Amino acid sequence: MLCVFTTGIKGGTLKFFGRMSSSETLAKGPRPLVICGPSGSGKTTLLKKLFEDFPHTFGFSISHTTRAPRAGEGHGVHYYFVDNKKMQEKIDNDEFIETAVFSGNTYGTTKAAVLDIQRSGKVCVLDIEPQGVEQIKKTDLNPILIFNNPPSLKDLDLRLRKRQTETEESLQKRLTAAEKEMAYGLTPGNFHRIIHNIDIDESYAELKEFVVNELKKQEAEGIAIRWE
Repeated sequence: MLCVFTTGIKGGTLKFFGRMSSSETLAKGPRPLVICGPSGSGKTTLLKKLFEDFPHTFGFSISHTTRAPRAGEGHGVHYYFVDNKKMQEKIDNDEFIETAVFSGNTYGTTKAAVLDIQRSGKVCVLDIEPQGVEQIKKTDLNPILIFNNPPSLKDLDLRLRKRQTETEESLQKRLTAAEKEMAYGLTPGNFHRIIHNIDIDESYAELKEFVVNELKKQEAEGIAIRWE
């Protein structure tokens, strides 16, 4: 949704968008991990495997959203589900690191969500849209950026239809957004690693190797990584 966001310089500290009170000062820690990709591309499955293999290492930053919960989704577990008025109040109060509008709904990562994970000593994981990625890039957070690319739009269409959670109108909106998201994700320089998620096991092996190597690089620079 990491977590100590740092500048990436040994001994660096996190700098957020906007104003932060003295109680929001962050300690040293590992870089955040950002994963981006269209809805239905397999991000949830990849992250589930990562959390199962490293239950003490990562913490998921739970985003706020104005969309309605899908079957099986819980408030405070998958998202914090809020109405438009509450979301706008939080935006006006400068509570978010990043916000994005996707398929007519607003999403955002709060400073508080990141701080909670940081206090636990874990690597903070954020699942965000391209708009959010661009906002975080303009800060000193220095995240590890991964794009999860589906095999094709046709395959994505089939995956989303199998969920049976979308109307035809909302499905078409998601596919239109996905096409733009894929174009952004495949643009050289936008991400540190692109995972072409055709076979889930092969994709996870690639993700795991890349993330572990990145964390070991930070460990060699003196950043504490919580493996156990």
